[in-house]
Amino acid sequence: MSEIVLDARGLSCPLPVLKANRMLRGLQPGARLRVIATDRASVADFQAFCRETGHALIAFGEEGGTLSFVIRRRPDAAAGPATVSMPA
Repeated sequence: MSEIVLDARGLSCPLPVLKANRMLRGLQPGARLRVIATDRASVADFQAFCRETGHALIAFGEEGGTLSFVIRRRPDAAAGPATVSMPA
């Protein structure tokens, strides 16, 4: 499966998460987004973001001061709220 890459190097908290959230909204359920960042606060930010939104943080690591996060977009919720019919 291919990944979309978001380069957030040089951006400070909370911009990497905000930009990732915007991109995830436009992706299909199950799609993967790789975020490249340099802000150390991104580690805790992306862990909390994924925990709170239902997206899966499937990998993260660091190499040479550059952080990499792979996020899988959550499945869409069921087809909206249930409707109740009232008798006439």
